[in-house]
Amino acid sequence: MFPQLIAGPIVRYRQIAGQLTARVTTLDDFSIGVRRFIVGLGKKMLIANTLAVPADRIFTMPAGELTTAHAWLAVICYTLQIYFDFSGYSDMAIGLGRMFGFHFPENFNYPYIARSVQEFWRRWHMSLSAWFRDYVYIPLGGNRTSTGRLYFNLVLVFFLCGLWHGASWTFVIWGLFHGLFLVLERVGLGKRLERIPQVIRHAYLLIVVMIGWVFFRAETLSSARSILAAMAGFGGLMPTAYSPAWYLTPEVIVALSAAVVGATPIVSLFAQWRDTLSRSEPTRALAWDAAGVVTLVIVLIGSIAQSAAGTYNPFIYFRF
Repeated sequence: MFPQLIAGPIVRYRQIAGQLTARVTTLDDFSIGVRRFIVGLGKKMLIANTLAVPADRIFTMPAGELTTAHAWLAVICYTLQIYFDFSGYSDMAIGLGRMFGFHFPENFNYPYIARSVQEFWRRWHMSLSAWFRDYVYIPLGGNRTSTGRLYFNLVLVFFLCGLWHGASWTFVIWGLFHGLFLVLERVGLGKRLERIPQVIRHAYLLIVVMIGWVFFRAETLSSARSILAAMAGFGGLMPTAYSPAWYLTPEVIVALSAAVVGATPIVSLFAQWRDTLSRSEPTRALAWDAAGVVTLVIVLIGSIAQSAAGTYNPFIYFRF
């Protein structure tokens, strides 16, 4: 199944059974697939790989040299890196499939705009969430059990989700950490969140997710503790030759800016506005199409150049 990349969405047989026996390929599907593949390639090569450099370097710094600014810069970079790395792979897999007439399920729906951990997991790696729901959570009883058993099921599912990513205490704690917050939101935290401004709810979600990513990224529990301590203001007791500003090269700043915009539906909303305007003013449609093609060509050339010239090309999700 060539289009189904290792790090793409989890595609079940029933989702493509009909397409395997009676698949239709069209020029429209092929063009949509090419665009989707280029977008995914750009996410991976131009954004994720660029942000991986400061994230990886800071995560390997001696604990005594970590300042609060270092720690937060590393976690923010990794938070955006892992999203654009994985969603980029998913886009490439979906795009390749579309070129050959396969319609794979979506895997991400702007998870960082969520306002609760429950909503985050409805938007992040949706094919994995659905798999654990159908094959683990529901067979355990799902919501049709006692309250205590329901909470146990949630924690167990995310414990297994952590193990699925790797047999390491860091992944186990990451899974249990998310399971704990899902339980807390069901116990009463979720209702309290609904009574506070959306901006605060969004900030709560981002902080919880970023703390979780520390455990996910750290090689050891000791490293995770050092990063978290520095994030809380307890760190930086030793001098370091590399200040946080040293990591903020022009390339990293551009990648960070593009990542912040790309992690929100702004581009999609702009595309919808553009399509609406093109329908009302057909003379502008050709200009919009030309601009879109030029942008895609620039992204493709930039991605190829980055791949050819760069020796640093981490593949986060290939390890899973």
